[in-house]
This record gives sequence, C-alpha cells and structure tokens, in this order.
Amino acid sequence: MGNMAKALIAALAMAAIFQLAVGTNYTVGAPGGSWDLQTNFANWASPITFLTGDFLIFSYASTQHNVLEVTMSNYGSCTTSNPISTDASGNTVVALTAPGTRYFICGIPGHCTGGMKVQIDVSAKSSPATPPTPGSSPPPPSPTATPPPSQPNSPPSAVTPALAPPPQGSEAGVSGLGIQEKVAFAFGLGVLMLVAF
Repeated sequence: MGNMAKALIAALAMAAIFQLAVGTNYTVGAPGGSWDLQTNFANWASPITFLTGDFLIFSYASTQHNVLEVTMSNYGSCTTSNPISTDASGNTVVALTAPGTRYFICGIPGHCTGGMKVQIDVSAKSSPATPPTPGSSPPPPSPTATPPPSQPNSPPSAVTPALAPPPQGSEAGVSGLGIQEKVAFAFGLGVLMLVAF
C-alpha cells in the first residue's frame, strides 16, 4: 500500500475518532428557523438525540429576545421569575454537561406563551464497549444492584449557565477526558496507524 493511501486511511480514522470525542453544536431552530416566535421548538427538538458534550446555540436579535433557563414548573407556566440563568447577548451557547432535562424560555412578555420555549432531554454519551481480553469472561450481573429511582421533577444536578463558552481541558468531561486529551489521543492513534501500515 502506498504512502498516500496510508496517510488517507490514517486521516479518515483520526477524523472519525475526533467526531466521536467532540460533541455536536445544535443551533436551536435551525435550519428552517432560529430562536424566534415562528419556530415550533417541540418539533425541532423531538428527532434529535442530545448527548452530554453537545452544545446548544441560541441565535436571536438581542433587542427582541433573550434566553432563560428555568425549572420544569416555571417552563410549564412560562414563569420568568427566579431563572436558573439568563442571557440576552444574541448568541447564547449552552454546554450540555450532564444527563437530564433542561428547560429554556424567552423571558420577553408573551413570547413563552407564544411558543418560544424548548425542552431539551440530554442523554449520557456512551463510550465504546471494551472487548474482554482472551481467556476472560465478563463478571455475572449483580441481582441485588438496582439503580436509584429517578427524580423527573428535579433540575439537573450540574447547572450550566446559559452563556457558557465551549468547555476546555478537563471541563469537557466526557468519560473524564477533556477536549485537549481527546485530540491528543486521536492524533497519537493516527500517527500509530501511519507507523503500523
């Protein structure tokens, strides 16, 4: 196999690994809308599987809208008092750092009741399963281990302010690795593949 083919294979492998390591940016309402009164946000969010490490980007005219993260009860009643966080910059970035449900509304009077609200259900990003080593078998399941009951009405345990720059270093938090570590891992794996071929 020629050097060019080896380099191409290594580059494709690095790109695939990098995509797995880095979250996805979702512009709220895109591609047909934005953070506005015309977009149906329930329809926009329903087909998307949001994962920890992903980012929400709210783009809007800062003179006309804002973004409030609120509790479930305030979301249902469109109550703007005591928000978890507020931003009116026109470009609000929210890091989805923990599994759970997050609630966002526009705090301008009449906008939330007019449909400018979105519920985001965040799932944990799963890591690839590690194959067992030859000659070993997985441990048997524990019949007494049961997960703790979920509390659907409670806000996520880790609250991220609505305006949050993309995480850096160890703040990125997927499987305990930050983005820099993941990039270094992907680069190292790519170099290893180049040498191995």
